[in-house]
Amino acid sequence: MIDATFQRTELDADGLVVDIGLASDTLRAVLAEFNFRNLDDEPTFAGRNTTTEFMARVVFDRLAAAIRDGRLGEGGRGLERLKVTLRESHIAWASYEGAL
Repeated sequence: MIDATFQRTELDADGLVVDIGLASDTLRAVLAEFNFRNLDDEPTFAGRNTTTEFMARVVFDRLAAAIRDGRLGEGGRGLERLKVTLRESHIAWASYEGAL
């Protein structure tokens, strides 16, 4: 399971942090790159240990790029922080968080 937390200091003109529909679609698109693949066989990750922590950072970086590219709409440009949490189980998870 994955959680993405989008943060900003002030709500936008529509009273939103982000358009959740655009955020969901963008997150789905980022994750689709990894579905049904052995990540250790992906050339992009050659020589890397694809831990939960590492993958949380990868998803963070790709979502951050999508935000910068405007894929979360104009309101998404006001986002200040992002946190991505990957859950292996109900007792094991890892997060990566940073400024945008």
